[in-house]
Amino acid sequence: MAGKGESILFLLTILSLLHWIPDSLDPWLNYPGLELWKFVNLLIFVICVLLLHRRFGRPVREALRSRGERIKHDLARAQDERNQALAKLAEVEARFAELDAEVTAIKERAKVEGEAERERIQLATEEEISRIREQAKREIESAGKAARHELRRFAATESVRLAEEILKTEIGPDDDARLTSQSVREFGRIGA
Repeated sequence: MAGKGESILFLLTILSLLHWIPDSLDPWLNYPGLELWKFVNLLIFVICVLLLHRRFGRPVREALRSRGERIKHDLARAQDERNQALAKLAEVEARFAELDAEVTAIKERAKVEGEAERERIQLATEEEISRIREQAKREIESAGKAARHELRRFAATESVRLAEEILKTEIGPDDDARLTSQSVREFGRIGA
């Protein structure tokens, strides 16, 4: 502090001495373009700046250094984030490129599966038609058999009915007695 006080005292002394400069030196001191007062003002300004720098320079320098470090850190972090974003962008673009290929592959797979399904349905339809035809054929045959059986039964019933009618009209009571006795004798022989 003693050095700073002495510097200020020295400056004030120089300023007071400048006030006592003889007027004969005034044209030299105020020579246009080379005024001494400008150099004195500059000297005072430089001394004040140096004093201020000694007093406040270190904290300002430290603040500027820490701010610079913080800015470097922020720049490095921003660069890392930028690199990560670019990597994600490249990944997304790769996915989009693969997406077109996947869509094409899915379309092809769907087309192949559609063809296979169409063939399977066609085969199943043909098998069903064949099965239905066989079933219809069996039902027709069964219905034919049933109809033939019914026809035979009807024919037999009608034959018996017609035979009875014929017998009733053509066989009289004498023929009936004779046939009955003949039937009884045949039963007797079978039983004996």
